[in-house]
Amino acid sequence: QVQLVESGGGLVQLGGSLRLSCAASGIFFSINTMGWYRQAPGKERELVASITSAGTTNYADSVKGRFTISRDNAKNTVYLQMNSLKPEDTAVYYCHTRQSIEVEYWGQGTQVAVSS
Repeated sequence: QVQLVESGGGLVQLGGSLRLSCAASGIFFSINTMGWYRQAPGKERELVASITSAGTTNYADSVKGRFTISRDNAKNTVYLQMNSLKPEDTAVYYCHTRQSIEVEYWGQGTQVAVSS
């Protein structure tokens, strides 16, 4: 059974930082591309950042230079370090991975709120 469990969300002031974690189980974590998505109220879910098994990273333009995705294969965990947070970063953040074209997994989400 695949599980992705996020943690680390919360309320932070403008310019603050948060570190999200996603602990994975039930998958061959080290070979999976892992991603962080977010969904703000009334908006579609969007990709924030992803990291391949080789460590290649990809970021949405809106977070480049502020967010950093990383992974610890020994702990089956992927992280999202978020700095210089803005109110527009407010959203539910989801961990994601894909087993195949047809099969993908999502975590339950963790709320991030940035106050101005």
